[in-house]
Amino acid sequence: MKREYEEFKVRINGLVAKAEKKPEEGWVMHDGTPWPGNNTRDHPGMIQVYLGSQGALDVEGHELPRLVYASREKRPGHNHHKKAGAMNALVRVSAVLTNAPFILNLDCDHYVNNSKAVREAMCFLMDPQLGKKLCYVQFPQRFDGIDLHDRYANRNVVFFDINMKGLDGIQGPVYVGTGCVFNRQALYGYDPPRPEKRPKMTCDCWPSWCCCCCCFGGGKHRKSNKEKKGGGGDDEPRRGLLGFYKKRGKKDKLGGGPKKGSYRKQQRGYELEEIEEGIEGYDELERSSLMSQKSFQKRFGQSPVFIASTLVEDGGLPQGAAADPAGLIKEAIHVISCGYEEKTEWGKEIGWIYGSVTEDILTGFKMHCRGWKSVYCTPTRPAFKGSAPINLSDRLHQVLRWALGSVEIFMSRHCPLWYAYGGRLKWLERFAYTNTIVYPFTSIPLIAYCTIPAVCLLTGKFIIPTLNNLASIWFIALFMSIIATGVLELRWSGVSIEDWWRNEQFWVIGGVSAHLFAVFQGFLKVLGGVDTNFTVTSKAGADEADAFGDLYLFKWTTLLIPPTTLIIINMVGIVAGVSDAVNNGYGSWGPLFGKLFFSFWVIVHLYPFLKGLMGRQNRTPTIVVLWSVLLASIFSLVWVRIDPFIAKPKGPILKPCGVQC
Repeated sequence: MKREYEEFKVRINGLVAKAEKKPEEGWVMHDGTPWPGNNTRDHPGMIQVYLGSQGALDVEGHELPRLVYASREKRPGHNHHKKAGAMNALVRVSAVLTNAPFILNLDCDHYVNNSKAVREAMCFLMDPQLGKKLCYVQFPQRFDGIDLHDRYANRNVVFFDINMKGLDGIQGPVYVGTGCVFNRQALYGYDPPRPEKRPKMTCDCWPSWCCCCCCFGGGKHRKSNKEKKGGGGDDEPRRGLLGFYKKRGKKDKLGGGPKKGSYRKQQRGYELEEIEEGIEGYDELERSSLMSQKSFQKRFGQSPVFIASTLVEDGGLPQGAAADPAGLIKEAIHVISCGYEEKTEWGKEIGWIYGSVTEDILTGFKMHCRGWKSVYCTPTRPAFKGSAPINLSDRLHQVLRWALGSVEIFMSRHCPLWYAYGGRLKWLERFAYTNTIVYPFTSIPLIAYCTIPAVCLLTGKFIIPTLNNLASIWFIALFMSIIATGVLELRWSGVSIEDWWRNEQFWVIGGVSAHLFAVFQGFLKVLGGVDTNFTVTSKAGADEADAFGDLYLFKWTTLLIPPTTLIIINMVGIVAGVSDAVNNGYGSWGPLFGKLFFSFWVIVHLYPFLKGLMGRQNRTPTIVVLWSVLLASIFSLVWVRIDPFIAKPKGPILKPCGVQC
């Protein structure tokens, strides 16, 4: 088995090496024609079915899963919405070709590490009581190729092993963009089934006429609410449209309509124009069904085959749809065209939501607002594994992208602070989503906290005021409660102290660099229309000769300047404070230790950044040193010029005019 695996590995690596060497004239297909995808920015939609419904059986005679390659249409000048648009295209293609009820979402750099992971997700999604209410099952992210000490907190264990487990007890964890199994119906914007209300208890203590009045008023109120919602929510038009398809099919058969042909050809007769022109010829039930189809086409797009697939709650193709495989392929090409999503609700209420570089947060948030629940599944063996950026520059750019997405959501209509208060989102879940979008703004006070210790040492003043006994008790109680909460979280989740400390360090590093830049770039993008382009994060390969060679790789970025400036300012402050204490004698050493403690605390938090900045040869790039020294000097000169600790005299300044004055 090992020998066969090594041979298989050689063949696969050979194919990868061959694919990386693109010919100058571009790729050519078997029939000699150029491959349409040679121009990655301008090509038609392409679908290749490798394993279809016929003849795809394993050695035991069981049917194999479908294997389909899909590439959506790309045209210059068209907004394709990056990953979110690609996922929505895949949802439509899979609905037309197979329409499986569940969808597994993995990033391209992740692989299946546990063969039983999908089965564990099915235990939740197919549960007779809980399954119909679940929108997705989220797995934690685990990574390969990370250094032993996890210098830049790539594992992010505090988030995945503490925060996400805590959310699992409310309404469910947030969607993190990969390692997730979705319920297809939740992606279509449908509401989860609501439990039937128990009949109200009645008593004999009220007169009969009072009960009748109360019941009559309540029934009228319920009726009006039902009419406002459009006749019973999402289920009514779905049932009506299904009945219309069945009834209209019988009429066509009896009245000499199309007796043979594919499902697609039959449904093409019910286009939007026919509905608008011939609606008078139907009875009330058919008319409501036709209007339902019209609303469905405005919601999902002009594809009757896809619309019919959305009505099959338990998955599988609609009856008769599989009779014409060639017609389904043409329909699948149609649903991945550039203009298919125009004037529809794709990206607004359906599928992956557009409007932010972190589309995962928005997508999960919209589902939870409709009342769906999610589950956090943490098997002993990690379900999926991927690669992570291990050098400092790439890691900071990754954090910058996440933080910028949070700022975009904060300044959009989907902000959890004011969105969907009439929905079914629980309050604690709303607080959790609020935390995911406001954390970049903590960079502003964090910059101040990292600068204040150096200011104290440079000026000889202790900015923190003297506390009385009562205030000291409150301060100590607050400090101890924070420590106790952290210890309880570590004990409950099993996170080690080292992992917790690495997370604390990189929270400071990212806060004073990536989060700060994200706040300003977010305001520029939303208010000024200045967009920021991101390059794909380079990630470590597992088969490199030096497994952690990228750990010491340095790439220049402006994100390195603020942390370096803070390190220089605090180091200069320590030298200035110690020098001042030496000159002033023994009495000044006592107050100095408190100031030194806070400066050392800042430097210790920034120590992984300092190691990454020095590189393998322990050398800091000259440009970083020059910029940091320049900013530190400007800050010091401005502070000396302002000098806020010296009391300014009020009134006219009197100067002696001479010896005999």
